[in-house]
Amino acid sequence: MGKLNTVADNINFSEEENKTLEHWKATKTFEQSLKLSEGRPRYTFYDGPPFATGLPHYGHILAGTIKDTVTRWAHQNGYYVERRFGWDTHGLPVEFEVDKTIGIKGPEDVLKMGIGNYNAQCRSIVMRYSEEWKNTIQRVGRWIDFENDYKTLYPWFMESVWWVFSELVKKNLVYRGVKVMPFSTGCSTPLSNFEAGQNYKDVVDPACFIGFQQKDNKNRYFVAWTTTPWTLPSNLALCVHPELDYAIVEDKATGKELIMLECRLSELFKKPDMYNVIEKVKGITFKDMEYEPLFPYFAHLKKSIPVFKVLTGTFVTTDQGTGVVHQAPYFGEIDYATCLEHKVITKEMKIVCPVDQEGKFTDEVTDFKGMYVKDADKVIMKHLKDRGNLLKQEQCKHSYPFCWRSDTPLLYKAVPSWFIKVETLIPQLLKNNDETYWVPSFVKEKRFANWLRDARDWAVSRNRFWGTPINLWVSDDFEEIVCPSSIAELEELTGAKITDIHRESVDHLTIPSKQGKGTLKRVSEVFDCWFESGSMPYAQQHYPFENKDIFDTIFPADFIAEGIDQTRGWFYTLLVLATALFDKPPFKNLICNGLILASDGNKMSKSKKNYPDPLTVIEKYGADALRLYLINSPVVRGENLRFREEGVKEVLKDVFLPWYNAYRFFVQKTQLFEHDTKEDFKFIDTVENVMDKWILSFTNSLVGFVRKEMSEYHLYAVVSPLAKYFDTLTNTYIRLNRKRFQGDDKNDRLEALSTLGKVICIIVKLMAPFTPFFSDFLWKNLKNVLDAPEDSVHFTMIPEPDTGLICESVERRVFAMRSVVDLVRVLRERKAIPVKYPLKEVIVINRCEQFLEDLKSLESYVLVECNVKSLIVSQDKEKYGVTLKAEPNFKLLGAKLRGDQKKVVQYLKEASDDVLSKFLEDGEITIFGHVLTTEEVAIKYTFDETKSNNDEKYETHSDSQTVVILNTEADESLVEEGLAREVVNRIQKLRKEAKLVSTESAKVYCKVADTESQLYHVVKKHKETIENATSTPMVIVEDIFPEDLVIRAKNSSQVKGVSIDVALV
Repeated sequence: MGKLNTVADNINFSEEENKTLEHWKATKTFEQSLKLSEGRPRYTFYDGPPFATGLPHYGHILAGTIKDTVTRWAHQNGYYVERRFGWDTHGLPVEFEVDKTIGIKGPEDVLKMGIGNYNAQCRSIVMRYSEEWKNTIQRVGRWIDFENDYKTLYPWFMESVWWVFSELVKKNLVYRGVKVMPFSTGCSTPLSNFEAGQNYKDVVDPACFIGFQQKDNKNRYFVAWTTTPWTLPSNLALCVHPELDYAIVEDKATGKELIMLECRLSELFKKPDMYNVIEKVKGITFKDMEYEPLFPYFAHLKKSIPVFKVLTGTFVTTDQGTGVVHQAPYFGEIDYATCLEHKVITKEMKIVCPVDQEGKFTDEVTDFKGMYVKDADKVIMKHLKDRGNLLKQEQCKHSYPFCWRSDTPLLYKAVPSWFIKVETLIPQLLKNNDETYWVPSFVKEKRFANWLRDARDWAVSRNRFWGTPINLWVSDDFEEIVCPSSIAELEELTGAKITDIHRESVDHLTIPSKQGKGTLKRVSEVFDCWFESGSMPYAQQHYPFENKDIFDTIFPADFIAEGIDQTRGWFYTLLVLATALFDKPPFKNLICNGLILASDGNKMSKSKKNYPDPLTVIEKYGADALRLYLINSPVVRGENLRFREEGVKEVLKDVFLPWYNAYRFFVQKTQLFEHDTKEDFKFIDTVENVMDKWILSFTNSLVGFVRKEMSEYHLYAVVSPLAKYFDTLTNTYIRLNRKRFQGDDKNDRLEALSTLGKVICIIVKLMAPFTPFFSDFLWKNLKNVLDAPEDSVHFTMIPEPDTGLICESVERRVFAMRSVVDLVRVLRERKAIPVKYPLKEVIVINRCEQFLEDLKSLESYVLVECNVKSLIVSQDKEKYGVTLKAEPNFKLLGAKLRGDQKKVVQYLKEASDDVLSKFLEDGEITIFGHVLTTEEVAIKYTFDETKSNNDEKYETHSDSQTVVILNTEADESLVEEGLAREVVNRIQKLRKEAKLVSTESAKVYCKVADTESQLYHVVKKHKETIENATSTPMVIVEDIFPEDLVIRAKNSSQVKGVSIDVALV
């Protein structure tokens, strides 16, 4: 008899998850869910592709959990949700690993071994950790399609990337130019601005003051300051601020005349008496003055362009340096723009950039050729010192960008590149960004919008080998350009059969010129891998070559999620390309998570071993506990989380154990009901008991709240109340109704069971997207009592709130009761009086009559929960010495009150109860012209013992609304009742230890060592009460336990200093 399987007393959550995972795999549960949802409206989700050259970490698990929760929620709300996993397989991370493995030092080494051989090496490692990724993702409970994945190396994916670029070419959004860009010498390639911002470090660099000799006055020098001495050989100009005050001074020690900002003289001279001021002038005075070049390498340029002159620019600042800025236009963005504006350089001229891809000086710089530029700093400074141009040398600590992959310092240098015109798209980018919904919103409105406003043209070319080749075939003079948009078009243009479009397959192909320029050859660069990931909405569908009809219905995506660092990465490239192609945002909704740090607040580091391995944590506590810990933290609001393993353990203790205990209690009590009545349990809809009405209302209100917040993607708002629900269920509903579940009133018993079963089933469905393993584990048993056809909870729909069961008044009443119970519990803990011991009375004072009426309506429950004999409620606070107290919120009021803060606070401190009571009624108060609200000033009850008639037997505690006064004096009968409860508690623990279910009979033997003690007399006097409470007959032993007893469980302890032995047989 009975549909429910017996539930074990204990559970290993991680082990059960592994069993569930194996069941999912064996029955293809995820695939079934997709099949069952075919034909429903589509909900589109894009998965940002990770690299498989490294192992997944907590950041991936967090983002994956958010994605999984939201897509499961959408599926269980009636949508078809395709979830395809993506892999980023090209670019620097792969090449860097290969270079380390086979000893590649630079591009020449690759060309020697052959691009085909090199790319074969790259191809061989791109999926190195794919199995580990797959296993970790599945173990975390994430449902995603690995079979129908996309990889950026698939020719069909690459072909769509070609189409995207060809569309930009057609729209005249692509150009070739020279741009000063962050350049990685470790990887021999330029980086985009958002890549350059990923790895800043504090470094110490040389800072030197350099004298540039004025041409017409050999004893006069312009003093420039720089932290990059290696750029000095490429100096072409100096720049001063036209409107600032400059001083010409004589250095008393050397006799040299020096020119620099007057306000910065102290940077060069320790004391004013070290120099004489010759003249003070505005910077404009020096405009077009000539100076001698520091080095001869580019002196010949003077014959053709106006180099080695002083320029003016308002970008020159007074907070650093000397006010004379050395200009090496091909090693600084501002330098380049300034020199271009003053015609020192032209866009057409050969660039002055004597540094190669490895960061070494070229042959043009004869004195330092072949030296790595950072190593050359000291040599250059010595050279200038020997010639008298180095005036002062020191060190400067500052933040400097490093390559995110090779961890080498970036250089800013001019690179010929292919660019997308992003700057012209800024108005559309901002408009499309406004059409998207972000959680949290401040990331969209501030961080991302600011990034968009300052967006620069995007250099999409990379001087690398393993990537999607840029699909441009050009003439030698770059005047004829052909951009094939597909493999078929390239086949037609070249006459070749093409199966792959990596460099080794297309570099040798040529296209005949239509302008008599011979043959067109492919440019050597490949695409920035961010261009590929930004193209994934189109490329994963092989759009526009396939799935055109589907794509038109599912773009833009309903949802994406990644870390906050992607504001300058994937979020940005998605928006740029979608705007350029369709003038649409690429997604509708986005959750942006913060970063996960080690428990000490530092970045998680494998080398420092400052965090626990994710799989170890999962095997200890289970994936559901880790999931809930992560998505119930500030990290889901875009803030950072300090990861604590103890936090995961606490989730297990505070959420999953109470949840399991509630489920087990329901199953056991249902089986007991079926045993006692010889009937199968069936749910009934009758609801008479106020606590049944409350838990049904409370649960359905929670369902409504969760549905509303999830519709707004507020994971951070829903997880906390869901997690706290189980404490409410076990410690309020079940505890207050425990007797009803095994009482003599069959109908009341059935109502209680039906109510508990219903709310557990509702919450299992509601929790399924958040805790997929445990929810399905419970469902396997619960579906039997529901007669539900669905084999998995993930095939069911998220419940709708039953508004007919929601009753605000009953929830309000129970809230009042629980707030008082919590206050009494604190008082008991303070006085070390266990709840087992009854007390005489509790007095509750609250200014709200409704609150007191609500409390009285549940008086019987208050008395049981607080274990007191009487409840007194009152609004007469003066009678009990209770007063009102104002507590200003200084954080809110600080800016508002300014200078009046002190006197306003003093007024509130001295305000009478009448004034504060009126403030509470009106909701606002005006003090010295400032209107304050109850949000800015909280009014709380306080207890003043000097005004009270109470004596020492009373203890008080309060929250913002209520004061509780507890009579802690115990008389003889109350003490006896408490002692009897001590014995009951020990017998119940023995039954649990012996793993007896409610239907199993047993007998207990009890011996109290001191037969003269009060405890002994209580055991004899209250024997029948103890037996009824435990459903266990009791034998009181005077001497020793009989030898022939077969003891199932035994306990020896002390109660109030008296020894007691209890044995269950």
